[in-house]
Amino acid sequence: MNTKLEAKLKTLPRSPGVYFHKDKTGEVIYVGKAAVLKNRVKQYFQSTRDMDIKTRALVAEIDDTDWVETESEIDALFLESEMVKRYMPRFNILLRDDKSQLFVRIDMKSEWPHVAFTRNPADDGADYYGPYYNGYAVKKALRYLRKIFPYYTKPVKASERVDLDVHIGLSPRPGTSSEEYKTTLRKLVRYMEGGRKALAKELEKEMHLAAKLHDFENAASLRNKIRDLRELQSRIMFGDREFMDISKDKALTALVELFQLTKIPVRIEGYDISHMSGTNVVASMVVFTNGVSDRANYRKFKTKIEQNDDYYNIYETLSRRTSEKNMKSWGKPDLILIDGGKGQLDAALKALEERGLLIPTISIAKREEEIVVHATRSNINTENLVSMIKTPNNNVAVSREGEYYIVNLHPGQINASSHSGNLRGSNTFSTYSDVTKLFQRIRDESHRFAISYHTVLKRAKQTASMLDEVPGIGPVTRRTLIRKFGSLRGVQAATKEQLVDAIGLSKATLLIPYLQAP
Repeated sequence: MNTKLEAKLKTLPRSPGVYFHKDKTGEVIYVGKAAVLKNRVKQYFQSTRDMDIKTRALVAEIDDTDWVETESEIDALFLESEMVKRYMPRFNILLRDDKSQLFVRIDMKSEWPHVAFTRNPADDGADYYGPYYNGYAVKKALRYLRKIFPYYTKPVKASERVDLDVHIGLSPRPGTSSEEYKTTLRKLVRYMEGGRKALAKELEKEMHLAAKLHDFENAASLRNKIRDLRELQSRIMFGDREFMDISKDKALTALVELFQLTKIPVRIEGYDISHMSGTNVVASMVVFTNGVSDRANYRKFKTKIEQNDDYYNIYETLSRRTSEKNMKSWGKPDLILIDGGKGQLDAALKALEERGLLIPTISIAKREEEIVVHATRSNINTENLVSMIKTPNNNVAVSREGEYYIVNLHPGQINASSHSGNLRGSNTFSTYSDVTKLFQRIRDESHRFAISYHTVLKRAKQTASMLDEVPGIGPVTRRTLIRKFGSLRGVQAATKEQLVDAIGLSKATLLIPYLQAP
């Protein structure tokens, strides 16, 4: 251990949090969580006799350690998962195999979703949260959260009797509607994604409103939820902000330096397009607040005109995003990241210019992971980029192509494939590696979100195409049929009595002739 690190470890707090081990080049090589940062981090630098070979190799490379304090162990648990996905440290991969990864599965499309755990996410339309690297801890955390946000742990059958979980408040109370239950589940997801403080404020407002309306039973229930939320801070699972402290996020501070931004980009928005030959064209907008994914603010768009033209699709998406209504409702981004090259960037800038907005906007090319910046229209101060062209260094490579600057934050390294999270080809570490990993994380997340929405629309079109042609059968009835029978084939195989039970006699009478037609 070097002298500088030894002195730094003496300042470790006794609070829960997430720690980052780094090597001599400054690269994050391991991310972990701790109930007590002081105790956990110091364990790495005690006797290595009882450590396995992989852990000894990690300790041998540690040159520096940073940490972020959190308010509770549950917050540390969820923040660790986000930071591992952001930095993809090689020792996290080396020390943990795929079997240790756990996902939380919630199928919000079901009438009565249940919360389950799996190690193998399937492409089944459900939402998966994770991965989490301590299955015992995350299951324990969800058990505590269930008292505040009651949920089912197995599929619900209409004929089932009220069980013990309902009586002790772990499952929804009798009389709770499906929509009310899903609202509770969304609050659970928001907590998992870092929204504890916002949720506490919402619950307090609801409590005061209930008391004002003399709904004292509901007010008391809300009071208990608020109390239970506060008690979570003392629960043993294994920041002082909902998300990472900005001053601790090296990627954000490096971004300000690189592009000479006027302030730290608190809200970064990433955009991507997904379609199949111009059909089911959708766009995704993902939001990263203080460098961490903020899923509660994600948005998706279905283009009004379907065509195989990504430039137009990006233009329409940014035009709709920056409408007066959406800017007022969603706020103004501090930085926009477009998945694509010069053409996609130009289309986005055109939309912003038509709205009269000056928002720093750049794009990231899929293959080479290079940043594209327009010399005059990106609302980026390019003086730093110009100086890097004049005085090349090993940390970043900048070139000028007409009206664009092409910024390579990882000289000597190449991407394995489109949307890959791995850069290969060099052992050197760039000063801006954290920026690269943040951009990769945003780009990959926007790609995933766009693909998932496109897949949902494609499947809905494939399964419900015949039902669309039946007069008198609207979208609500179609959804009811697909939810009840699982697919168009299931609807066709249903008996008259089953159809009447699902949608009523009059609509079943309209539908049956179309189902029987060749």
